[in-house]
Amino acid sequence: MASGNDNSGVKVVATNRSARHDYTILDTVECGLVLRGSEVKSLRDAQVQIKESHARFEQGEAWLIGMHIAPHASTGAHDLPEPDRRRKLLMH
Repeated sequence: MASGNDNSGVKVVATNRSARHDYTILDTVECGLVLRGSEVKSLRDAQVQIKESHARFEQGEAWLIGMHIAPHASTGAHDLPEPDRRRKLLMH
């Protein structure tokens, strides 16, 4: 028996607490995120900053702007994605 462990496989790696303090949130939407290479490892290690990020809709697509994912330590220089690049949101 698990002692209080959540087996859902969901782990929160970043939360923007100041957004709920600074703004009135009327509705929330759960989205996926398009990641490249070592960004997955960096997220698992909680090497992400979302405080200055926001979503923008352009030509029918949603984009996350301003999120910083630090390069993972085990990634070679040739495989590094841009840490502050725009990332596509996958909405359902």
